[in-house]
Amino acid sequence: MSSVLPPRPSLRIGHGYDIHRIVTGRPMILGGVRFETDYGLEGHSDADCLTHALCDALLGAAGLPDIGHFFPPGDPAYLNIDSQKLLQQVVATLASQGWRPVNVDTTVIAERPKILPKLAAMKAALAHSTGLPSGAIGIKATTNERVDQIGQGLAIAAHAVALIEAV
Repeated sequence: MSSVLPPRPSLRIGHGYDIHRIVTGRPMILGGVRFETDYGLEGHSDADCLTHALCDALLGAAGLPDIGHFFPPGDPAYLNIDSQKLLQQVVATLASQGWRPVNVDTTVIAERPKILPKLAAMKAALAHSTGLPSGAIGIKATTNERVDQIGQGLAIAAHAVALIEAV
């Protein structure tokens, strides 16, 4: 038996998912952009479920632990933190492991708010935090057709897929 490991692949893919409950009295932040609403997402940080899903996709692609490992939800250091800062730290962690993002694709699942009016700003924020051009950032939105907590407008979820490459 050979003890030689196969060569490290030059490309890897990861998937992330996050969901947060809608509550009153918090700002609504998605993809690093504030929406003018009278409700927001419940969470320890700014509760940006789109950015959290993207962090997990990037970390998963690199074979690293999830976002909660790096930024524990009970840690006072992360109370109300801007999730774009977390995303920037994730990208730096990947770089320290010899990886960089190539492109990302995300989906927001929500009955409210409408994503389209803020789509360009969301892409710009995620591009800034990942170091990618905005053309390498995909953001789609869909509803849950009034099914379950998301469909009733009580929660928002997001999925993300990230492709990374060895540097």
